[in-house]
Amino acid sequence: MKYDGEMLARLVAQAGAQPAEMDIVMIRALIEEASELGAGRALERLGLADRGAEGDVRELRELLGAWRDAKKAARGAVAGWAARIVMALLLLGMAVKLGLLGLVRA
Repeated sequence: MKYDGEMLARLVAQAGAQPAEMDIVMIRALIEEASELGAGRALERLGLADRGAEGDVRELRELLGAWRDAKKAARGAVAGWAARIVMALLLLGMAVKLGLLGLVRA
């Protein structure tokens, strides 16, 4: 959808023709048209003004969600392995301290 500002220009001209006090409807209409014009320009500058943009953004969100899930799973795996290594070293240290390694050789 292309926003050319024609409606905004008409509203500004109409507001200029009215007395000094504009009514709330006119002010809201001006704000709404200016907002839509600005949003349209921003989307065009970002390259998101075409029909395929919605699908592209949806796909990017899914990809980002998958990336976050993968990072979370990787952190959990690393933490699990670190805990296992610490426990194994602790058990090995206890075995050495208690002299249990000598029993295995007999």
